[in-house]
Amino acid sequence: MGSVGISFGSPTSGQGFDVATTVSQIVANLQATETPWQNQLTSLQSQDTALSGIGTDLSSLSTALQSLTDFEGTLTEKEGSSSDTSVLQLTGADNTAVAGSHTVVVSQLAQTSSYYSDDIGASDILSGSLTINGQTVTISDGTAQDGSGNTIPQNNTLATLVSYINSGDYGVTAQVTTDSDGERLDLISNTSGASGSITVDAGNLTDTTTAADNPVTFTGQAGLDASMTVDGIPMTSASNTVTAAIPGVTFQLLSAAPDESVQVEITNNNSDVETAVSNFVTAYNAVVKDLNTQEGDDSSGNAEPLYGSPTIALLQEQLQQALNFTQSSGAVTSLTQLGVTASSSDDGTLTMDSATLDSMLNSNYQDVVNFFQPSGSFTSFGGNLTTVIDNLTNTAPYGAIYLALQQNSGEESQLNTNITGENSVISAEQTQLTTELNEANYTLQEIPSQLQEVNEMYSAISGYNENSNG
Repeated sequence: MGSVGISFGSPTSGQGFDVATTVSQIVANLQATETPWQNQLTSLQSQDTALSGIGTDLSSLSTALQSLTDFEGTLTEKEGSSSDTSVLQLTGADNTAVAGSHTVVVSQLAQTSSYYSDDIGASDILSGSLTINGQTVTISDGTAQDGSGNTIPQNNTLATLVSYINSGDYGVTAQVTTDSDGERLDLISNTSGASGSITVDAGNLTDTTTAADNPVTFTGQAGLDASMTVDGIPMTSASNTVTAAIPGVTFQLLSAAPDESVQVEITNNNSDVETAVSNFVTAYNAVVKDLNTQEGDDSSGNAEPLYGSPTIALLQEQLQQALNFTQSSGAVTSLTQLGVTASSSDDGTLTMDSATLDSMLNSNYQDVVNFFQPSGSFTSFGGNLTTVIDNLTNTAPYGAIYLALQQNSGEESQLNTNITGENSVISAEQTQLTTELNEANYTLQEIPSQLQEVNEMYSAISGYNENSNG
């Protein structure tokens, strides 16, 4: 700690000295004791920033790896194609689908049962009864009644009848269709296929506006199931959207072609797998570059915050060991077989050869799956790396980054306590110094007037006048 000198000038001048400046100098000297603490706190905070950045990139690496290790992730995705999309079109293949080829012959499309009436005027009043799937609607005297005698509180127009049918449970959807000749009542089954066939009995339903005895007639079609063979096995479907014929595969029947064999191909989604592996390599390289950065100097020539940190050494060692992990089972036992190798820059980063990966996916797809995903009792590369990453991240309670941040937090807390305590001591000393120096300064400023009083007393006693010319 340096020293601070106080210059009083001439003690008899009465000018005193600058108390505020003097106190500030003394306080600054006292605060110098905090400098090492402040420097250490700044260093720890810089380490926190670097550690948090590495932790974020480790989390991104974990996410990228998860798309490959997830049992419902990218490796389970399937693609499909149809040799004739005018007959059959694939609409989906989930993770239960198995790659392979299938032959489908579509003999008949599914058909939904429906009935439609002859033309009826929009404002015409209806009378009589209509039975749909065994349930009767009775219409008379300007009101409509069901079998229990409940009435429709509106005029019995076509629109009113449609509204009433749709509000009930008749197994059909009613609608009004308009064409150049007028309007008609359409009844469409709510269930497709043969089991959804509906029955309609117009009974004595009449259009009383055109003629009191003008009957309303209906024309209809029965529901039909789709008929096909899949790999020679006869199958039916109530809908043209078929979901159970090929496990995990959904396809749409578009037309009947009993004399044509449509080839359906289910393949693994190599493109998405290659993208997922590429994303993994990119995320891994980001972490490696973070670690490499901490081994050098910043742009100003100062060592990076984590230079020489044991946490950096631990992360590098653990990741390298996990990357070199050799799986004990299957045709794929290491990353290099998938075209993922060390880059030519020799900095620990990776590169990916898409052609090598694509070839392995085509020849040993299931072994690629087993390489990333645990199967049975053996440990997969993906499972091992997942465990390693989990033990390195900033996830509580055991992540290496988390533990390093916790250790720094404890040290920072103690340093802040020390600085706060020292600031309290300095503040108290500053107050005391200001009081004492103000008193001293007042005394110095009073010396000339005190000397004057002494001179006057001396003159009064001795008769000597120091201002006299004699």
